[in-house]
Amino acid sequence: MRIAIPLLLSAAILTGCVLPPKETAHPRELTDEAVGLSGTAVEPAADSWWNSFQDAQLDRLIRLGVKDSPTLAEAQARVGQALALTQAAQAGLHPSANLDASALYQRAPANYIIPPPLAGHSFWMGQAGVSLSWDLDFWGRQANAVRRAQDLTAAAQMDADNARLMLAGAITQAYIDLYREYALADIAARSEAQRQNIVDITRRRVAAGLDTRLELRQAEGQLPQARVARTQAQAAADLAVHQLAALTGQGADAYASIGRPVFQVDAALPVPAVLPINLLARRPDVLSARLSVEAADAGRLAAKAAFYPDVSLRALAGFGAFGLNNLVQGNASGYGGGPLISLPLFDGGRLRAQYRGAESQLDASIDNYNGIVLRAVQQTADQITRIDALAREQIDQQQTLEATEAAYQLAEERYKAGLASYLSVLNAETQVLTARQSMVDIRTSQAVARVTLLLAVGGSFDPRATGNLAAAHSSESSSPTLTRMTSP
Repeated sequence: MRIAIPLLLSAAILTGCVLPPKETAHPRELTDEAVGLSGTAVEPAADSWWNSFQDAQLDRLIRLGVKDSPTLAEAQARVGQALALTQAAQAGLHPSANLDASALYQRAPANYIIPPPLAGHSFWMGQAGVSLSWDLDFWGRQANAVRRAQDLTAAAQMDADNARLMLAGAITQAYIDLYREYALADIAARSEAQRQNIVDITRRRVAAGLDTRLELRQAEGQLPQARVARTQAQAAADLAVHQLAALTGQGADAYASIGRPVFQVDAALPVPAVLPINLLARRPDVLSARLSVEAADAGRLAAKAAFYPDVSLRALAGFGAFGLNNLVQGNASGYGGGPLISLPLFDGGRLRAQYRGAESQLDASIDNYNGIVLRAVQQTADQITRIDALAREQIDQQQTLEATEAAYQLAEERYKAGLASYLSVLNAETQVLTARQSMVDIRTSQAVARVTLLLAVGGSFDPRATGNLAAAHSSESSSPTLTRMTSP
């Protein structure tokens, strides 16, 4: 009978306890092989990729932006917060000890079962002792909570690295915009000089009786248009300066310190003919998304372990007595210890809800990772296509520019010699102006596309580049590549 009662009690407890739900099917995570991220591992990107522009001012602006950007400060603060949560989770794996002391003044009822003369009188009751507890974590709940916190901390660091990379890219692209506006202002100034020259020629032709004042007024009317174009380009350059100052965490007092870019736009960030496609695996956002999946899986395992018995060790030693003057006497001491088993029986569905929430978080993390990887592949392929298309456009546009400039020179000479009308000069000048502007647009668009491609592959075209991200390990297998199209 003595054995039967505990067995029946145990059966009742196990029957009524909260059982973990069956695991549901999760979305399929894209494999590395499916998107070309397998093969020889590549090193993380270097922090100073912008040095390829060989522009000291750009280097100063980016370093200033990385140092003072509120966005980066916020991202780094999230890293610190995640690190604190990791340390808190790790504390759960170790024993904890507490020192507790209390003093309670109370009046005992007259019929209270305590030794006389305390019954019916007021007295102090004191307690002081040390308690020790240690969760043995048989089912890995604490260990998975630690792994989840560690993965989230690493993901937060990757997010900070990605914010740093994106900020450097935004500053560089704004710097290229500044270069473009200066180049367009130069074209406008050159066009203004050409139109002034045509005005001078027309005045001489009017004085010689070869043209009328109508042609002179037409020629003079083109001068304000050239000045308007130059003013617009200078205003756009000022706006680019304002944007650069904001991106680098500076105010209006920094505008005067940002001058004209001096880099060679065609030589900056040369793209190799072949890129290992698994460069994408070092992108900070890809690494962060994968760590988030691992963290969500650890969170699911921790939520599942909460359904099982929690086994811990407890120990205590201290003093307790009626009357504070008796608290530290030898006969007031006591101690104890032993295991403590806690098994959830009824919780209104709380543990099941937490587990379902952890599973949903895992599903969302997998879908987010898949989306980021697919976008990374598309962005890289798109930029390679754009770079190759712009290279071909530049060749054709260079031929157009040379032809229109030659046509303009010929039209100017013929007009000066009285062999052509002013209308032919105006048409030639319009064509050469458009060709020059298109060439500037193509060259700067190429530079922006190279920066965008570099951001898409994680910050460097060189697989051997090293930087601030987690080190990658090399292997002997071959690596898929993205091959650029060669220009005709």
